[in-house]
Amino acid sequence: MGLLSFLRGPDIQEGLAQFRDTPDALLLDVREAEEYRAGHIPGSLSMPLSVLPARCLELKDKSQPLFVYCLSGARSRQAADYLQSQGFQKVKNIGGISAYTGKVER
Repeated sequence: MGLLSFLRGPDIQEGLAQFRDTPDALLLDVREAEEYRAGHIPGSLSMPLSVLPARCLELKDKSQPLFVYCLSGARSRQAADYLQSQGFQKVKNIGGISAYTGKVER
């Protein structure tokens, strides 16, 4: 571990492994709809940051584990912070799809 390793964002591969191991978890893609349509992680739900305040009302169980990603990790950090401020108890920012090495759906 280097001196500047704390500057790295979350590891999306590690976050996805945690998602897969977490019962009843949701995987949220907070990029814009066009970005989602261009390619997203299989099984993810599109919930763009720009409409998150209205769309998070669709999430009824505030104790359900939520794993959030975007392109680079910046919007997912904002989304995770917002969801936590709204009372969601188990929210994890897993970073950006730009570092993802698996298959994508279109």
